[in-house]
Amino acid sequence: MTPLGQELARLIRDEGPLSVSRYMALALGHPRHGYYMKQDPFGAAGDFTTAPEISQIFGELIGLWAATAWRMMGKPAPFRLVELGPGRGTLMQDMLRAGKVVSGFREALTVHMVETSPVLRERQRATLAASGMAPVWYERIEDALDGPALIVANEFLDALPLDQFVLTPEGWRERLVGLDGEGRFAFGLSAAPEGRIARPASQGAVLEQPLAALETVATVARHVAAEGGVGLFIDYGAVQTGFGDTLQAMRQHGFVDPLAEPGDADLTVHVDFARMAQAGRAAGAAVHGAVRQRDFLLALGLEQRVAALSRRAVPEHAARLAAGASRLVAADRGTDMGQLFKVLALADPRLPLLPGFDLHRLPEQAAP
Repeated sequence: MTPLGQELARLIRDEGPLSVSRYMALALGHPRHGYYMKQDPFGAAGDFTTAPEISQIFGELIGLWAATAWRMMGKPAPFRLVELGPGRGTLMQDMLRAGKVVSGFREALTVHMVETSPVLRERQRATLAASGMAPVWYERIEDALDGPALIVANEFLDALPLDQFVLTPEGWRERLVGLDGEGRFAFGLSAAPEGRIARPASQGAVLEQPLAALETVATVARHVAAEGGVGLFIDYGAVQTGFGDTLQAMRQHGFVDPLAEPGDADLTVHVDFARMAQAGRAAGAAVHGAVRQRDFLLALGLEQRVAALSRRAVPEHAARLAAGASRLVAADRGTDMGQLFKVLALADPRLPLLPGFDLHRLPEQAAP
């Protein structure tokens, strides 16, 4: 059992089973043993690879998108460019480099990053050392927001804890993490049903309640509606609310049991973009999307960017550019990034339709 597992087992013996959200929060953010608090999990040597690590073109397109949104906002100066969960700092690095081509954009912005991991903060600091910017780090999203802002969150919502409920003959009962007879972690159900949930479903259905993600989206939406700006969320999930258990764990680029290695494996869930859009709208923001990542990136000029970079590249580099871009927009299978990942923007209602969202709305699909 991992060091964190031993601590969680003691906690369960002392206090009883944990909610799924508390288990996730401790597995990812425990001050000493939490997954994100002690390591850099990104890239080939880590446990997973995100879009900015796959291709520089991803960050460059997002940077040009942000600069265009800034112009649509009326070119406020100063304004805050905020990233939630900045990983290694690669996305921000590429955004800032691409933004140089838009006059006044770099001069008007200040960089703000919401990151709780000390290990990743140092990695971000090193990545951005040559950018000419002086990032400011925060523990909480609320502290990073002040005045006009462009907020970018790539694969951030999927790591926020959520609760799960299972429909039984007695009603919806909360799914909990406890210990089995041999002292191993196991899922169980609360003794009493949750009377506040009245969602019709078939027996055994799993309902996820992503309260932390909904509050994050609402916080961003309230700010851009009141102070001006846009929040851009890119993540994997569905555009229609559905039922199902989406909790998953990854280690060394493969799926593992979510209860097997707490603190040593990444835990994520699929994002319910329909509910995120509802939360943003309820908080006063205009909702753009969600659209598929494939459609969004192609609309921003991914193919043209690949062609331009390839003309100046040696054949080996050009091949890598093409392969990376192809991975970002592949959509043949439901698990391909171009299909599985969605893009949602929450904006100041006074802004016109944002670039990349002038597409037909996605057909409804069930949550995985």
